[in-house]
Amino acid sequence: MDGGEPAGATVPNEAGLRALGARVDAAGAASAPPGRKHRRRRRRWSRRRKVLTALSVLVVLAVLVVAGGYGYARYRYDQIPKVHIKSEKPQISGQPFNMLVIGSDSRSGLAPGEQSQAGNAAEVGGQRSDVVMIWHIDPATRQISIVSIPRDTLVSMVGANVDEEGRFNRINSAFNSGVDGLVQTIEQNFGIPINHVMQVDFAGFQGAVDAMGGIHLDFPYPAKDAWSALNIPSAGCQLLNGTQALAVARSRHYEYYEDGYWHSDPSSDFGRIQRQDAFLRALIDEAKSKYNPLTLNALIGSIPQGIVIDDQLTLNDLIGLAEDFHSIDPASIQTLTLPTTSDGYVSPWGDVLFVDQPAAQQMLVSLFGSGLIAPTAPPPNTALEPSPPPVVVPTTTVPTTTLPGATTVPSTTAPTVPSFDPTPC
Repeated sequence: MDGGEPAGATVPNEAGLRALGARVDAAGAASAPPGRKHRRRRRRWSRRRKVLTALSVLVVLAVLVVAGGYGYARYRYDQIPKVHIKSEKPQISGQPFNMLVIGSDSRSGLAPGEQSQAGNAAEVGGQRSDVVMIWHIDPATRQISIVSIPRDTLVSMVGANVDEEGRFNRINSAFNSGVDGLVQTIEQNFGIPINHVMQVDFAGFQGAVDAMGGIHLDFPYPAKDAWSALNIPSAGCQLLNGTQALAVARSRHYEYYEDGYWHSDPSSDFGRIQRQDAFLRALIDEAKSKYNPLTLNALIGSIPQGIVIDDQLTLNDLIGLAEDFHSIDPASIQTLTLPTTSDGYVSPWGDVLFVDQPAAQQMLVSLFGSGLIAPTAPPPNTALEPSPPPVVVPTTTVPTTTLPGATTVPSTTAPTVPSFDPTPC
């Protein structure tokens, strides 16, 4: 069995897990119309920013609790590495809370054969946060809203990062000193209190995909990226293993073959965001379709290889979240991106992004409301001067999504997915 157990080891309640899988398979076969095979439904999707990696963990935990009992869930939970975050704020029971979800570019967890595809830990040392998202989760209304901070956003460094990274630097560099440094940077730059943290690195991405037997993505054209080792020689719906899926999610120099020659996607990191969307959407779709207990066990067994959570996120917290959100429709999740502007090349950082005020503060106030705290180290403006956020009030001048019992949140217009990008299938 996959999942990290030694050969011959006994999994708690294995007989029960197998029996549940057999009943689910039998029920599915009985309900299918005669002569009609199950087909994956191909869906067009809007921009859903890099959401759902951690949610797949919650989905699987919920099923395992039902299938295998609390003891087995505890066994698996205890295997997940924990980190203590000194600067995170306590969660108030029943109230909305904020979880920082980090996509790390650390190579340290990759197997030797996989290191050659993405660069090994000796070649690419340290770690940076390629994905920075704050999940605003409301248990009462069962709503999730997500703010993504672009990795090249210039912010004020705080704490130990000042000595290592200078007074200002990209937000992804704040993670090089550890999770606590990134939490401090977000709280002191933007006033967003962080209650919990979940970190996913390269090994976590690959392990989750391989444990589920791969994910399906539809490529309109053959595709490649020499930098991420992506190589898709033919178009169509294809089953990707963990290494191939990671190459898609990491692709910033994407090329596709159309009309007899290779075309380049000029959008760089913004294009990668779209492809990470497709990857994670396919991942959660795959996770939600897996009811075989042995596959679920393999997926949960892969989690400790590349996922870290804070030590205040308890098993009961995860079970409660899984029960509340295991059937959530990805399309119902409110996704926002912190407004930024580009001022071209800025020495010594190169091409960076500046926080766009007052639009950024308008978004944060509308989403987090009175939960925001006063920033003590606000990000710099284009004159490289720390600029405290302006005083704003929530606005309803744009199309909105109303969350029951919450503030009115401004929506963003979702751009059309590029015709050359892969989509779940």
